[in-house]
Amino acid sequence: METHRRSGVDNARAETEHRSSNEPGREDDSLASHQERSVGVIGATGVAGQQFVEALRGHPWFRITAVAASARSAGRSYADALRDPGSGSSRWYCESTPDEAVLGLPVQNADDFDPETVDVVFTAIESDAAKELEPRLARHRPVFSTASAFRYEPDVPIIVPGVNLDHLGIISEQRRRRDWKGFVVPLPNCTTVGLVVTLKPLAEAFGLERVILTSMQGLSGAGRSPGVAAMDVLDNIMPYIPGEEEKVALETGKILGAVSSGGFEPNAVPVRATCTRANVLEGHTEAVHVDLAQEASLDAVRAAFEGFGREFCQRGLPSCPSRMIAVHDDPYRPQPRLDRNAGAGMTTSVGRLRLDEQGLRYILVSHNTKMGAAKGAVLAAEHMVDAGTL
Repeated sequence: METHRRSGVDNARAETEHRSSNEPGREDDSLASHQERSVGVIGATGVAGQQFVEALRGHPWFRITAVAASARSAGRSYADALRDPGSGSSRWYCESTPDEAVLGLPVQNADDFDPETVDVVFTAIESDAAKELEPRLARHRPVFSTASAFRYEPDVPIIVPGVNLDHLGIISEQRRRRDWKGFVVPLPNCTTVGLVVTLKPLAEAFGLERVILTSMQGLSGAGRSPGVAAMDVLDNIMPYIPGEEEKVALETGKILGAVSSGGFEPNAVPVRATCTRANVLEGHTEAVHVDLAQEASLDAVRAAFEGFGREFCQRGLPSCPSRMIAVHDDPYRPQPRLDRNAGAGMTTSVGRLRLDEQGLRYILVSHNTKMGAAKGAVLAAEHMVDAGTL
């Protein structure tokens, strides 16, 4: 058994380090003519905001020209705002070093930020702040958000690239109702992302009757919030994440549901979630049980997973992976350490497929700060650019 584990690790090296040929700087020639758009990142000094800075590094279509944060960071350069004022230590949390092109930008006060100085805004702020700030920004410019402030509004889509991009059609109604020139498009909770990426092909091929999942979520999903301090998570699993289970159920129904100019008709499939925090830096692992509406074979399930999103991925958008879902045969896969970076963090990895009279069971791993957050929002914006709607 130990030998099997080692071989799984060795065989995974190339795959987990794989970077899609569709990453920034290597886009398809047919897409290279898109005009560059200026970008503002709001909440740029925080953990989620830094992920936007990283996701937009060297992007062929978007260039960060403005960064904003709270009043305590405003007036300093981005480089200075990332330093702890007491110790001088860096508060940059991404694995790579900060983008030199952004470090010299002045940090503006988010409360005073003028959205008309940029073409597109990406926000990475707390929900309460987003409720006040995002409408002011959307009055003038498109806003792509990681906050939950507007996820449950009847004229706001919750977008997962490759899953429900047709929901973007409601933006015209959002603009009309709110008298905005721009719009707000939020991503779902990061736990929801990997789940709906895998449920969508199952819903299309077989129908869904019930979903039960248990998540083991990476620490980075909690940012620097209480409850995940070193002594809490060492040798431990936190069995409760406030509000997470309710968000997963609500958002899954909306994302897999239908949309019209009048609003959303959620998918009625019940989703019962148990969400926990595990001692893993990044990557959300989920054990999923699905009751399918139609009979299926494992081969048919595998084919549904492997074929999902093929047309979307073939468009060659800069942040898009070469495949939406990677299916593993090795019973020790997927693992967050080995598989969270599949497709540069944009591919959901699935394994341990089991199908019996009790239903379909599988394990998934999804990167919570890439596909599940900033980079997923960037990919949604790329789709709209390519579709001519941004």
